[in-house]
Amino acid sequence: MTQTIAPRVRTVVLLLLAAACALLTGAGPASAHAAVTGSDPGQGTVVQEAPARISLTFSEPVALSDDSLRVLDPQGKRVDTGKPSNAGGTTYGVRLHSGLPDGTYTVAYQVVSADSHPVTGAYTFSIGAPSKTSVTVSGQTTDDGVVGWLYGFGRYMSYAGFIVMAGGAAFVLACWPRGSGVRPVQRFVVSGWLALTASTLALLLLRGSFTGSGKIADVFDLSLLGQVLQTKTGAALVSRLLLLAAAALFIAVLFGAYDKREDAQEKRDLTFGLAIGGLVVAAGLAASWAMSEHASVGLQAGISMPVDIVHLLAVAAWLGGLGTLLTALYRAPADAPVDATAVRRFSAVAFGSVLALIATGTYQSWRQLGSWSAFTDTRYGQLLLAKIALVTVLVGVAWISRRWTGRLAETVPASAEREKARVGAGAAPDPVRAEISGDPTGTDIATQVSDADGTESDTATDPDSDVPPLSEPADAERAAQLARQRAARDAARQKRLRDADPNRSGLRRSVLAEAGIAVALLAVTTVLTQTEPGRTEQEARAATSNSASASTDPGASGALTLNMPFDTGGEDGKGIVTIDLDPARVGNNEMHVYVERPNGRAFDIPEVKVEFTLEAKNIGPLPVAPDHIATGHWSANGVQIPMAGDWQVDVTVRTSDIDEVTVTKNAQIG
Repeated sequence: MTQTIAPRVRTVVLLLLAAACALLTGAGPASAHAAVTGSDPGQGTVVQEAPARISLTFSEPVALSDDSLRVLDPQGKRVDTGKPSNAGGTTYGVRLHSGLPDGTYTVAYQVVSADSHPVTGAYTFSIGAPSKTSVTVSGQTTDDGVVGWLYGFGRYMSYAGFIVMAGGAAFVLACWPRGSGVRPVQRFVVSGWLALTASTLALLLLRGSFTGSGKIADVFDLSLLGQVLQTKTGAALVSRLLLLAAAALFIAVLFGAYDKREDAQEKRDLTFGLAIGGLVVAAGLAASWAMSEHASVGLQAGISMPVDIVHLLAVAAWLGGLGTLLTALYRAPADAPVDATAVRRFSAVAFGSVLALIATGTYQSWRQLGSWSAFTDTRYGQLLLAKIALVTVLVGVAWISRRWTGRLAETVPASAEREKARVGAGAAPDPVRAEISGDPTGTDIATQVSDADGTESDTATDPDSDVPPLSEPADAERAAQLARQRAARDAARQKRLRDADPNRSGLRRSVLAEAGIAVALLAVTTVLTQTEPGRTEQEARAATSNSASASTDPGASGALTLNMPFDTGGEDGKGIVTIDLDPARVGNNEMHVYVERPNGRAFDIPEVKVEFTLEAKNIGPLPVAPDHIATGHWSANGVQIPMAGDWQVDVTVRTSDIDEVTVTKNAQIG
């Protein structure tokens, strides 16, 4: 049977990989997690007359508030009317007061993308001529502070709660119906429901502050809560709470009426009803994420949302079932151990879940990345590679667990045959062997044997025990105490012998390793859902490059713009440094230096230096130390270019006391 299945598995995997190649090489345009793709006036530009309004163009529609677009003069005073509006398509603008004096102005924006994530940033432009400015727009966003940390933790707990609740219930129904009466399993599933409910309420309260000020004091602002309830994310969170009420009823029936049902036909009917109802509730809960986040925006959203629901359900069935199995292996009582049949069933469910994850994950990766280069060039792609690596390791450990399961299943028939032979020879049934072999009948027989006169005598008592058998106890309280001691001793002996099974111990260790990897995998997935998709990041870069290309044409603007990516190797050491040289001619020039993160957001670094070298004439290097005038913006006047030629421009970027790099580009100047 193994030889028949293996070629089929390889065929399926090869087909999925081929589909991945076709999707990634044929990617079309799409966007999600909004990014700025244009502005008017442009970043760093100098306009001769004060504009009547400023506008920003995003990669997708965004939600605005009264403070979403702010324009600040060199002294930090707002000069906008405070009422941003849609200027058509994905372009949004705000009007400025008339009669603005010359100087450098700062534009700060804070909007919410269609996939529910806050997007913030700032840039500068000048009227008449650049000037120093007192404005310092912090590079810290709302997801960097305490509220952002709490919101991220709430998201993690909501995913974990859903996986534990849905996957645990599925494990009981599909793999181990007997587990509905096991107290540790009940507590495990209920803890998932509690975690999901509590985190959903927390996210609802934190949402207004998270997308706004980022202040703890605003968490309990009822006016902000009212605004959140009118958004797509707020509606999704409220829907999740309503579905959790139905999930509570499902759990009550699963661990109540279902566990107590003894008639086989009635239990099968109830199993079918619970399976249908549970699937509907679980799919509805998964849809509360799919309809409000990445899957709901961009290319093929109508296909992406159902695919995302299937993906979440597969994750829950695999990882949630894994957690329940781990709980059963370590915490289940000695008289109700998880048997080999349940483990084999879960192995089949996990295998199907992995295939579903490969198919849906490949499709979603294509949507969010769009090209092979995005795997390494974008943060989303790098996180996705980490997730793929963790899944690969998890599948490898799961294969080891599958081998332990096979060995455990092989020992069960042999144990049962030996027990039957032993009983046939006149020996009393052994309750421990009966439990390991999964034979509940043997356990019942071994527990108590009825005497002819109707009294019960214990045949499983340890012969080495110093507690004498009970005949006719005079003290009922003493009899009960001895009975409890005997039961505790028997349970401990059964547990020791059960845990001594090397196959069961090996399975427990491998499942524990799987669970540890699953925790890390869930953390990476949570961060991934809050990260700008690689496709959007590359689109924003392309838009910036196109704008820069237009400005490098001397005939068009008389200015030179150079974009140079850098990576100092330290924490927060990646970004793009842009050099604007105007008019890029022999003689005096004005230079502006801009430093941005890979997502296009301006940020400050400790030091930036520029040098010009004309190697053909052995001139240079000519150092320039620009002055810092705004967040991510430096400038220098009177930059002397002595003669025309192919100049080498070296930019040294230092992001910390020890992390520094020099990037170089050649440009025709003069």
